[in-house]
Amino acid sequence: MHFKETDLPGIGRKYWLHTRSGEHLIIVIHNDERRDLFHMESGDTPEEVGDMISLITLDDEEARAVAAIVGGMIYKPKFQDEREVMLEGLLIEWLRIEPHSRSVGRTIGELDIRQATGAVILAVVEKNREKQFNPGPDYAFASGATIVVAGERDQIRQLKRLLSDGRL
Repeated sequence: MHFKETDLPGIGRKYWLHTRSGEHLIIVIHNDERRDLFHMESGDTPEEVGDMISLITLDDEEARAVAAIVGGMIYKPKFQDEREVMLEGLLIEWLRIEPHSRSVGRTIGELDIRQATGAVILAVVEKNREKQFNPGPDYAFASGATIVVAGERDQIRQLKRLLSDGRL
């Protein structure tokens, strides 16, 4: 995640956020307490920003309500703990293949996922929403894809490291 902030003399302050998933969010807080949220297209590098996808303008009260919701002050999900208890230690998680992941372009077989981590890949949902259930060893990981995995907590932790770093 990259984060920058800049003073905008006579206007307010600008915050620029490049997320791990490759999204760009620009937030301008105006001196009159308005907030503009710009969702931008990603460029080829984290520093490059493309065209605006959407814009939302919030007043002070609306911005504080959104902050409370997104920040988890109003509702904190408990799904993870409940899910683990229901499956007696077996977790099912959804992992996104980030653009900078060393696994992009590599196959399940090449990384030897099951032998290396013990985790199992149940399904893949590509960025274009195309689904593939029980992908075989020839499946190559693509940036922006979401994989559904099953395993114990430590196995999934190892799988996350393997996918991001290309090694355990």
